Amino acid sequence: MRVLWETSGGSAGPEGQAGGVARLCDCTVEIAIGGRESIQAVRACLYDAVIGEFPMAGWEPEEWLQEVRRADRSAPVIILHHQPTLEQAIRLTKLGAEHYLPADNPAEEIACVLREALEDRRAAQQAGLRPLAEPWKRFLVGESRAMKEIEQIIRLVAPRRSTVLITGETGTGKEMVARATHAASSRAYLPMVAVACGALPEALFEAELFGHVKGAFTGAINSRIGRFEQADHSTLFFDEIGAMPLVIQAKLLRAIQEREFQRLGGVETVHVDVRIIAASNLDLADQVRQGTFREDLYYRLNVVPIHLSPLRDRVCEIPLLVQYFLAKICGQEGIPTKRISPAVLDRLCAYGWPGNVRQLENSIEMAIALSGNILNLVQSDFPLPLPVLRKPGEEGVPLIWLPDEGLDFERTLGGIELSVLNQALERAGGNKKQAARLLHLKRTTFSAKLKSFEPAGARD
Repeated sequence: MRVLWETSGGSAGPEGQAGGVARLCDCTVEIAIGGRESIQAVRACLYDAVIGEFPMAGWEPEEWLQEVRRADRSAPVIILHHQPTLEQAIRLTKLGAEHYLPADNPAEEIACVLREALEDRRAAQQAGLRPLAEPWKRFLVGESRAMKEIEQIIRLVAPRRSTVLITGETGTGKEMVARATHAASSRAYLPMVAVACGALPEALFEAELFGHVKGAFTGAINSRIGRFEQADHSTLFFDEIGAMPLVIQAKLLRAIQEREFQRLGGVETVHVDVRIIAASNLDLADQVRQGTFREDLYYRLNVVPIHLSPLRDRVCEIPLLVQYFLAKICGQEGIPTKRISPAVLDRLCAYGWPGNVRQLENSIEMAIALSGNILNLVQSDFPLPLPVLRKPGEEGVPLIWLPDEGLDFERTLGGIELSVLNQALERAGGNKKQAARLLHLKRTTFSAKLKSFEPAGARD
């Protein structure tokens, strides 16, 4: 990948930083000295990204950006500024800048932003896509009615400060919706800050969110800012917020309501402007009833709800997702885009995908790896572990699709029966009587069928 980096004055400092970014992104970075030279370079050559460093003698960022855009409408443009301002950042992102960052950011942070822009461009080129009129839509793949409704919600809510709660099964793409919402907002000039609630031990939660002062606890040899301060003027994303401990939920509620907090061990009140997006694969309303999630926090988060359906309920999106992941993964590997036959695509569309979009992407990545140098992917590259439950185009029809290589009859029927029993039990919240009613069975019959699938040792 080829990147142009404009730096006024051409001092060793920026060139050294550019070299560090080039090594981290595994790309070629060419240096241009001054605005005129950089624009002439963009007119003469094709670049995968353009970086402009300001102040730039004789040029305002807006003027330079417009000239670069006239020369190349598709290359992402990243602006670095030694005296960044919020107003200018908003103005430039509206004019088409991909990112606006402080010029003194570490090379690692600049490289992360550049790498993301290069990967998006490479995936779009592999898929033969045109530049999007709404760049935030690159995070969303699908043409179903449900996806169009989500796009409309994002379009309406992104410019606001409203809190968004995204729900859906694991692997449905909740973080991608969060990133799309952030990218569509006026805060997109700063990176979204994410908190993986399920990965943090309770003892570290408060310090991670709010930071701490020196000496606040054993090992706190220096002060440190938390995720809230990192996300000031940006978006703070709480992934799997249902895993957050109750004691932290109370402190989070106050921070969201008041937009202020105190660092752990400190007395100074810190004020922030943060947009909150939360995601959960659990039913938070049910957690409220069970007493594991605060009711007031739930209502504070559930201002704008967005629900992502499981992939089995939006089969029409699978062909688009398959082509997108083929282009993306092959582009990342630097190999020609693999092809997939209609018969194999039919099998992928018919499969139930319990792991949703994430499982589909992982399956495609595995198939690309297993296929070696062969361009066409075949059925043996997708060793799906469970039987297919319906045929494409016939949603809701309880028809088992028989693959060419055949299937194990007893195992197939047993797998379907166990899947239906478990779904009913999950739908009923673990209540066997209610689950049996859903399947028009007696409770004793339901329990006996469920018990028959337990390992022999467990029944003894």
